[in-house]
Formats: sequence, structure tokens, C-alpha cells
Amino acid sequence: MLNSSLKSQIDKIWETFWSGGISNPLTVIEQITYLLFIRRLDELQILQDNKARILGTPTDNPIYKADEQNLRWSVFKDLGAEEMFEHFRKLDGVFDFMKNKGAATDSVFNRYMKGATFMIPTPRLLQLVVDLLSAVDMNDRDTKGDVYEYLLSKIATAGTNGQFRTPRHIIRMMVEMTQPTIEDTICDPSAGSSGFLVKAAEYVLEQNPDILNKEATRKRYEGDMFLGMEFDATMIRIGAMNLLLHGIEHPKLIDVDALSEANSGFKAQASLILANPPFKGSLDAEAVDSSLSSVVKTTKTELLFLALILRGLKVGGRAAVIVPDGVLFGSSNAHKQIRKEIIDNNQLTGVISMPSGVFKPYAGVSTAILFFTKTGAGGTDKVWFYDMKADGLSLDDKRQVISDNDIPDVVNRWHNRTTTIEQNRSRTEQSFLVPLAEIQENNYDLSINRYKEVVHEEKTYDKPETIIKQILVLDEERTALMADLKTLLAKELV
Repeated sequence: MLNSSLKSQIDKIWETFWSGGISNPLTVIEQITYLLFIRRLDELQILQDNKARILGTPTDNPIYKADEQNLRWSVFKDLGAEEMFEHFRKLDGVFDFMKNKGAATDSVFNRYMKGATFMIPTPRLLQLVVDLLSAVDMNDRDTKGDVYEYLLSKIATAGTNGQFRTPRHIIRMMVEMTQPTIEDTICDPSAGSSGFLVKAAEYVLEQNPDILNKEATRKRYEGDMFLGMEFDATMIRIGAMNLLLHGIEHPKLIDVDALSEANSGFKAQASLILANPPFKGSLDAEAVDSSLSSVVKTTKTELLFLALILRGLKVGGRAAVIVPDGVLFGSSNAHKQIRKEIIDNNQLTGVISMPSGVFKPYAGVSTAILFFTKTGAGGTDKVWFYDMKADGLSLDDKRQVISDNDIPDVVNRWHNRTTTIEQNRSRTEQSFLVPLAEIQENNYDLSINRYKEVVHEEKTYDKPETIIKQILVLDEERTALMADLKTLLAKELV
């Protein structure tokens, strides 16, 4: 966690961009991302130089040649505003170096730098931001990751096509419920800023603190364990930097529209998928991968992504996916088709109904989380439902911390759902189990209100005659008081 001093430094960087004329949050994040990458290139060169000095050998494959030393962060950060700005903008300057030669260095972020655009408009703004970033202590991986996550938390506008940042505490809940391991291949087919992959990586490292000390597990953790897909160039750069600053140097991030034919090779690759796919919008039917259309005949993205997730999972692989409430009870053929596919042909294990304010201020949609396992041969027996009423934050646009929080209870009950206590819970409680046959009888409806029983408190009222008498008594008292008041006022006037 960041201390208040670091948060204050980052807040100041953000405010400096806004006062300097850059108000689009994604643009701010992207420009900061470039600067962090430039700073990192210099840090990597320093590590190379120190290693060479200790070994008494020349620096092997230096990032910066002798005539490129003036492009290093440690050098240009001390220049005047105009000279620094010129260093960035000129041909073969700092920014061109980052896009070209810097992009040749070995990390996932580098592969997506070709489309980068320098958008800091004035020398003064560039100098101020470089000075502020230079003052931020980011010497260890945890701090770097926390700094970037805090920057991402400041994105307060929704993206296009129903995309918006998933609250990190909701992601953490999903990760704790699915319990990823070092053996998993973890995927997010709509990766965005890679929040799901980052939180999964953090969880795995917490549970296995020694994995970085062993070459085989370290290489897997830093690379093949994580797979993400994203078609937005800005978001894939942001997501790549997020992973990089959390120590994930070589994940498989793919620049692709996950629902298109270009991604048809995504089959049986992941053992765990965590996702919050785009909710709204329809695609051109011709743009949709035909293998997905064979599972669910639709152009709705939220349904197609469920088909994609089923295809991308290995047999035995599990998924936790955020969906809009309409997926749970939609009456169209496509809605029923995808629910039937998950329930009858695979294993649906849980449904969490979340309150509508969870995604504020980005959106006020009601959402749920589906938990299922790919079997290809059924297996759904009883489905665990949970009615989440609070997530620890107020459900208005301010999203302030409150005491009510169901998340610890959600995680605890989920991991104990096979116990006698959980199996025997009544339908009036926050969690309960519903047998497969009942769900099938209800046309595969997965909305919690279909199965939850509401306890109606019986209230008794007086008879109308009694109420009328009470009103007349009150009226008489009012009349008497009014008469007394008039008498008092008359005496005052005399």
C-alpha cells in the first residue's frame, strides 16, 4: 500500500497534467506510461553497467550507445525546459529512441510502442512532470506496481463499447474464490489495464513466496503463466506497463479483437479465465468468429464472450466472469442458448448477484458473477447463489468507505459451500443452493430473485372505526389548544 506522501506526489503529477491542458484521463495515463518506460530503460542500463563494473567486463549489449547517452533519463532530467522538450521532439530524440530502439529491448511493453504518440504540449509541462516523476521513489517492484495501480484508479470515465475499469476489490474477491496456482495458465480475453492478471499474479506470489527463487517457476511466473487479449492500442500499452511494473516481464499479450476470426486459435489454452467483458454493443455478424456463432447465435458481445471463454478453457478449466443481469434472465433464444450450454454441457457452480452501484461512477448497471468449469459433459448439480448487498463502499457516485461489506462472507461461504451448514441454508438467507432440476424447470433462469424467498413481516392495524376515533380525539385536542392560544394572545394585546 502507498503511504500518504507517495499518494500526494502522484496526485500532484495528475493535477499538473490537468492544469497543463491534458484533461483526458487515458491520455494522461498513457503519457505517464511512456515516461515511466523511458525512466525504466535508464534503470536497466544502470543495472547493466553496475554488473559489468563488478565483473570487470564491458557492458554486454548496452541499451544506450556512446552517442546516445544524452537520451538517458538520468541525463536529460536536469536540462532546462526548452532543451528537454527539444530532446523529446526531435528526430532520433528521446521519444523516437523509446519507440524504436527501446522497443527492441526484451519486455512485453516494448512490442506495442510503434503507435505511441508524444502529446505533452509545452516545455514547461514536460519539465514539471519529469521533475515530479524523478522524485517518486520506485526502487522496488511492489512500490512500482502500487504507484501504477494508484494512477489507474484515477481513471474516472468509462471507455467505449461498455468497457470500464473493474473495481480492484471485486477482482481480488474473484481471485480469492478461484485460488490460482503456479500451475495455472491464467487468461483475460478482454484484458484492458490487465487488472485481473495483476491481481492473480499477486495472489500466486503471496501463496508461493519462493517461486521467484527457482529459475523454472520464476520464468513461468514472469511469462507463460499469463495470457491477455486487447484490441485497443492505448489499453494494451497501459496493461503491458501494469504487468511490467508488477514484475511480469513476458506475459502473452495479444493485440487482437478476441471475438474475431483472427483469434480463432484461442482454443483449450487456459486453465483459469477471469474476465469482465464489454457489456453493451453488437457486432457485425460477419465480424464474429464462426465457431462462436455455432455455440450461440447472436451479435451481442456479452454472450459471445461467454462462448469464447468456454472455447478457450481447457477441460477442467474454471472461469469467473462478470456479466450484466440480463444474461441471467434474458428471454431471447441466444440468452437461453448460452445459459443452457453452461449449465447442461458444462458445470455451473455459482452465481453472485452484485448491487447496481458497484461500478459507479463509471456505470450504474446491475451485474453478477458466474463461476463455471468446462467439462464438455455436464456436471451441474446444485448452483450456489449469493445475494451481495454491500461491497465495503457506498453505492453512490462517491464510493466512500463504509462498514457494511459482504465480501469476506462471500469468500468464506464459497469455500465452505459443501459443508452441512451451507447445504442446509434456507432460501431466505444471503446464500443458498438451488438444484439443477429446478433451474431447468425455470427455463434456465439464473436471477437470484427467481429462487430467493422473501420473509414478509406480518403487521396488524387498528380497525377503521378505532382510527377515526383517534383522529377525532386529536382534532379535539388541537381545537382546545388553538382556543387557549387565542386567549393568551388577546390578553397580550390588552
